Amino acid sequence: MRKVIPALLVLFLASCSSTKAPVSKQLYEVLTTNDDGGANIKFYEILTEPKEIMMLLGDETLRKKISKDDTTNSNFIILNSGPTKESYNRIKVEKVIETATNIEVYVKDTQKSTEPDLADENISFPYTIIKINSKKPIVIK
Repeated sequence: MRKVIPALLVLFLASCSSTKAPVSKQLYEVLTTNDDGGANIKFYEILTEPKEIMMLLGDETLRKKISKDDTTNSNFIILNSGPTKESYNRIKVEKVIETATNIEVYVKDTQKSTEPDLADENISFPYTIIKINSKKPIVIK
Protein backbone atom coordinates (compact mmCIF):
# COMPACT_ATOMS: atom_id res chain seq x y z
CA MET A 1 0.00 0.00 0.00
CA ARG A 2 2.90 2.34 0.78
CA LYS A 3 4.25 2.03 -2.76
CA VAL A 4 0.83 2.48 -4.39
CA ILE A 5 0.07 5.90 -2.88
CA PRO A 6 3.28 7.61 -4.13
CA ALA A 7 2.79 6.01 -7.56
CA LEU A 8 -0.79 7.29 -7.73
CA LEU A 9 0.36 10.73 -6.57
CA VAL A 10 2.96 10.88 -9.34
CA LEU A 11 0.40 9.82 -11.96
CA PHE A 12 -2.08 12.39 -10.69
CA LEU A 13 0.47 15.22 -10.79
CA ALA A 14 1.66 14.21 -14.24
CA SER A 15 -1.89 14.23 -15.58
CA CYS A 16 -2.48 17.70 -14.12
CA SER A 17 0.52 19.27 -15.80
CA SER A 18 -0.46 22.05 -18.15
CA THR A 19 0.43 22.07 -21.78
CA LYS A 20 1.09 25.45 -23.26
CA ALA A 21 -0.62 26.36 -26.48
CA PRO A 22 1.77 27.41 -29.22
CA VAL A 23 2.35 31.15 -29.29
CA SER A 24 1.28 32.64 -32.60
CA LYS A 25 3.24 35.52 -34.09
CA GLN A 26 1.59 38.84 -34.64
CA LEU A 27 0.82 39.45 -38.28
CA TYR A 28 2.67 42.78 -38.28
CA GLU A 29 4.88 44.94 -36.13
CA VAL A 30 5.65 48.65 -36.41
CA LEU A 31 9.44 48.70 -36.14
CA THR A 32 9.94 52.44 -36.11
CA THR A 33 8.07 55.68 -36.60
CA ASN A 34 10.13 58.82 -36.98
CA ASP A 35 8.93 62.37 -37.38
CA ASP A 36 11.89 63.26 -39.58
CA GLY A 37 14.44 61.58 -41.81
CA GLY A 38 12.21 60.21 -44.57
CA ALA A 39 12.06 61.08 -48.25
CA ASN A 40 10.95 64.39 -49.71
CA ILE A 41 8.12 62.70 -51.65
CA LYS A 42 5.19 60.64 -50.42
CA PHE A 43 5.46 56.95 -51.32
CA TYR A 44 4.96 53.43 -49.99
CA GLU A 45 7.63 50.82 -50.70
CA ILE A 46 7.26 47.08 -50.14
CA LEU A 47 10.52 45.21 -49.51
CA THR A 48 10.30 41.49 -50.34
CA GLU A 49 13.76 40.46 -51.53
CA PRO A 50 16.44 39.51 -48.97
CA LYS A 51 18.93 41.97 -50.51
CA GLU A 52 16.42 44.83 -50.12
CA ILE A 53 15.66 43.85 -46.53
CA MET A 54 19.38 43.60 -45.66
CA MET A 55 19.64 47.34 -46.43
CA LEU A 56 17.46 47.99 -43.36
CA LEU A 57 20.16 46.42 -41.20
CA GLY A 58 22.31 49.47 -41.91
CA ASP A 59 20.13 51.43 -39.48
CA GLU A 60 21.27 50.98 -35.87
CA THR A 61 17.73 50.97 -34.44
CA LEU A 62 16.37 48.51 -37.00
CA ARG A 63 19.38 46.21 -36.67
CA LYS A 64 18.21 45.36 -33.15
CA LYS A 65 14.67 44.55 -34.35
CA ILE A 66 15.38 42.48 -37.48
CA SER A 67 16.90 39.01 -37.47
CA LYS A 68 18.59 37.18 -40.34
CA ASP A 69 15.53 34.86 -40.50
CA ASP A 70 13.33 37.89 -41.17
CA THR A 71 15.03 38.41 -44.53
CA THR A 72 13.53 35.12 -45.78
CA ASN A 73 10.38 34.86 -43.63
CA SER A 74 9.02 38.42 -43.55
CA ASN A 75 8.27 41.36 -45.81
CA PHE A 76 8.71 45.01 -44.88
CA ILE A 77 6.90 48.22 -45.80
CA ILE A 78 8.34 51.73 -45.77
CA LEU A 79 5.66 54.42 -45.51
CA ASN A 80 7.07 57.84 -46.37
CA SER A 81 4.81 60.77 -45.55
CA GLY A 82 6.64 63.29 -47.68
CA PRO A 83 7.20 66.88 -46.52
CA THR A 84 5.00 68.27 -43.77
CA LYS A 85 4.81 71.17 -41.32
CA GLU A 86 2.83 68.98 -38.92
CA SER A 87 4.70 67.85 -35.83
CA TYR A 88 3.64 64.20 -36.03
CA ASN A 89 3.71 61.34 -38.51
CA ARG A 90 0.63 61.64 -40.72
CA ILE A 91 0.55 58.03 -41.94
CA LYS A 92 -0.97 55.43 -39.64
CA VAL A 93 -1.61 51.72 -40.12
CA GLU A 94 -5.29 51.18 -39.34
CA LYS A 95 -5.33 47.39 -39.72
CA VAL A 96 -3.62 44.46 -41.39
CA ILE A 97 -5.62 41.47 -42.61
CA GLU A 98 -4.34 38.15 -43.92
CA THR A 99 -6.45 36.61 -46.66
CA ALA A 100 -5.96 33.27 -48.40
CA THR A 101 -3.87 34.91 -51.12
CA ASN A 102 -2.32 38.11 -49.72
CA ILE A 103 -1.83 40.57 -46.87
CA GLU A 104 -4.02 43.69 -46.96
CA VAL A 105 -2.56 46.72 -45.21
CA TYR A 106 -5.02 49.55 -44.55
CA VAL A 107 -3.23 52.88 -44.25
CA LYS A 108 -4.67 56.26 -43.28
CA ASP A 109 -2.97 59.48 -44.33
CA THR A 110 -4.09 62.62 -42.50
CA GLN A 111 -2.15 64.96 -44.78
CA LYS A 112 -3.69 68.34 -45.42
CA SER A 113 -4.46 69.08 -49.06
CA THR A 114 -1.61 71.55 -49.64
CA GLU A 115 2.03 70.54 -49.83
CA PRO A 116 4.39 72.77 -47.81
CA ASP A 117 7.18 74.80 -49.39
CA LEU A 118 10.35 72.68 -49.27
CA ALA A 119 12.43 75.81 -48.66
CA ASP A 120 10.70 76.30 -45.30
CA GLU A 121 12.99 75.43 -42.37
CA ASN A 122 10.13 73.94 -40.34
CA ILE A 123 9.52 71.06 -42.73
CA SER A 124 9.95 67.49 -41.56
CA PHE A 125 9.87 64.18 -43.46
CA PRO A 126 8.14 61.51 -41.34
CA TYR A 127 8.30 57.81 -42.09
CA THR A 128 7.26 54.44 -40.65
CA ILE A 129 8.75 50.99 -41.19
CA ILE A 130 6.55 47.93 -40.70
CA LYS A 131 7.46 44.25 -40.59
CA ILE A 132 4.89 41.81 -41.98
CA ASN A 133 5.41 38.30 -40.60
CA SER A 134 4.49 36.64 -43.89
CA LYS A 135 5.89 36.30 -47.40
CA LYS A 136 2.45 36.58 -49.03
CA PRO A 137 2.03 39.44 -51.51
CA ILE A 138 1.11 42.76 -49.87
CA VAL A 139 -1.70 45.04 -51.03
CA ILE A 140 -1.82 48.55 -49.56
CA LYS A 141 -5.32 50.00 -49.34
